[in-house]
Amino acid sequence: MEISPRAVAQVILMGRELERAEGELRGFVDRLDVDEQAELVAIFWIGRGSYDASDFGEAVDVAQAEATTPTVDYLLGSPHFADHLEAGMEALGLDILGEEEDLL
Repeated sequence: MEISPRAVAQVILMGRELERAEGELRGFVDRLDVDEQAELVAIFWIGRGSYDASDFGEAVDVAQAEATTPTVDYLLGSPHFADHLEAGMEALGLDILGEEEDLL
């Protein structure tokens, strides 16, 4: 996985503080490379239930192939994107809560 759990945790935390952190969130996601952005979308899809954790690679491939909207705009289109990212990380067996706590 290219994207670090810490980066995903940062997106989740900014997503939960969207009214105060939308500009920061947009800048942070825009600075991720295309592979990291595709993985972020794949994690979102897994958390939303569109893919199983075992299909992570396929989800990344689809995210790269179907990327027509900026990643941050796509994520912001879902009011629960932070929750989906957290659920996706948990489904992948990655400790997102520990990362969130470290960032607070």
